[in-house]
Amino acid sequence: MDRSDVLRVAIACNIKTDRTSDIEAEFDEPETVDAIKAALRNGGFETVVLEATEEFPQKLEAASPDIVFNIAEGRFGRSREAQIPAILEYYGIPFTGSDAAALSVAMDKAMTKRLVRSCGIETPAFCVITHEEKELPGDIPFPVLVKPNAEGSSKGVSDDSVAEDMTQLRTLVERSMPDLGGDLLAEQYIDGREFTVGIIGNGPDIRVLEPMEIIYRKLRGPHRIYSYEVKQNYQDYISYECPPDLPHELTAKMKRDAETVYRTLGCLDLARVDFRLSENGHVFFIEVNPLPGLAPGYSDFPMLAGYNKIEYDDLIRAILGCALKRYGMRW
Repeated sequence: MDRSDVLRVAIACNIKTDRTSDIEAEFDEPETVDAIKAALRNGGFETVVLEATEEFPQKLEAASPDIVFNIAEGRFGRSREAQIPAILEYYGIPFTGSDAAALSVAMDKAMTKRLVRSCGIETPAFCVITHEEKELPGDIPFPVLVKPNAEGSSKGVSDDSVAEDMTQLRTLVERSMPDLGGDLLAEQYIDGREFTVGIIGNGPDIRVLEPMEIIYRKLRGPHRIYSYEVKQNYQDYISYECPPDLPHELTAKMKRDAETVYRTLGCLDLARVDFRLSENGHVFFIEVNPLPGLAPGYSDFPMLAGYNKIEYDDLIRAILGCALKRYGMRW
């Protein structure tokens, strides 16, 4: 093959250097970046890794990629996941995954829930508690789960993030607000089964994967919380089942709702949508992640793909292929 026929793919990422740092909780391990790089190289692509630092635009110019495989989490702020896509959009460089607009909306959990509700999809009752007002909800049924309104990877969600009454809720908010910095989301805790649905593709080529159930084999507290601590030690607490033991109509509804959320937010190439199934059989949308983790053997999205008979290398190349097709690029 002529050198000019090889597509040059830059992997935009934030690499974790300090496992104890809360700031780097969502950053990727070096092994994840290496796995993506290997999958692309095995597919015949040339790769270069670009860390999403302040010098990213200069690195981008020097690397001159044909397309960027984006897994960068960004640095600070409510729209941090949109920072690298916004730069790439500004320079007109193709990239994988959702655009800056979709990523910004999805990061704001309350805004996403309002959009999703407008489509007739049920969500737990919720409200936003801001630094300025700190107004506590009076109409949300207890127990109430408190978490950051604009974080991912269960950051800021611990085993004692659920309040059983207004006194506990007031204490939880006063304790959480200084530590977490941003606004808080208080939402009705749904005591039921937990599921996640993966989606790959765009337009008529969208493929909704079979749901994966997250089964709590052991609890760290009185509630089933997919907390940061549980995710870090998932083998001790969690098992997974895909496809889950569900009636066909509930599986179909979950997949249908996941696709509606995906299309409503304008997600591209891939996303993961999370649900809770209440004890009386109601499916509740929890959140959507258009930038899901891709750590092999650890992140939910590759696990989902594996259960749906998509090997890791094929998954990475499929994501890139979706983006290449969107941009009309030859592969």
